[in-house]
Amino acid sequence: MILEPLVIFELATLGLFTGFMAGLLGIGGGMIMVPFLTMVLSVRHIPDDLGLKMAIATSMSTIIFTSISSVRAHHQKGAVRWPLVRALAPGLVLGSVISSLGVFTVIKGQFLGFFFALFVAFSATQMFLDRKPKPSRQLPGTVGLLGAGGFIGFLSGLVGAGGAFVSVPFMAWCNVLIPNAVATSAALGFPIALSNTVGYVFSGWNEPNLPVGSLGYVWLPGAVIIAACSVLTAPAGARAAHRLPVKRLKQIFAVMLYILSGFMFYRGFTH
Repeated sequence: MILEPLVIFELATLGLFTGFMAGLLGIGGGMIMVPFLTMVLSVRHIPDDLGLKMAIATSMSTIIFTSISSVRAHHQKGAVRWPLVRALAPGLVLGSVISSLGVFTVIKGQFLGFFFALFVAFSATQMFLDRKPKPSRQLPGTVGLLGAGGFIGFLSGLVGAGGAFVSVPFMAWCNVLIPNAVATSAALGFPIALSNTVGYVFSGWNEPNLPVGSLGYVWLPGAVIIAACSVLTAPAGARAAHRLPVKRLKQIFAVMLYILSGFMFYRGFTH
């Protein structure tokens, strides 16, 4: 599949923007990438059902690199809570494998589209409201963190996101400071993305209608361009997270997510 210069430009712009937002808000970028990648693949005559799965898988694969770039900047600020990362990681990997190797292969693309739209709308609402937790609430114990990690990994595998839209609110709900929650979420993006991407590759290995340049459900040309550009801007976003009014930025970002959610609902009903 040869890419036209315009498509390369679109993918590069998408990578630069999502990389910055990944560093700024601790997100992996899947909420932004999936709708736009779905459009790019649709224009290239990929069936909608397959195109959405490829968009989700491709988005997730880029988060491997965005996470590494973002977390380095956060680590330099001393903001990553590494013991929390280690406690959540086993559940994240288990949930991701179940999702990407099991449920993802049998679920219909249209249902995934509706689920993605609902998930984005829910995430936007959480960001917009910015509810404050009870001061006495704390992180759960080992079993609780294992279960939370499993849920985050499973959900991430279905929507192609790095999990920040669940992990950041969860950590904030447990009274983890927002800068630490964002930084820790960026670190959690790596095990989520790596385990899910491996699952997408194997689950899509025998898919007969994949275009040239695909590795399982992962569209390699798109993944390479987006990842190469996102790692350039993720550190800048991470630095900005410690200087800018993140609460206001989250509210603005939430409005954009509502628009993307509406677009995915529209595609689901009209295709």
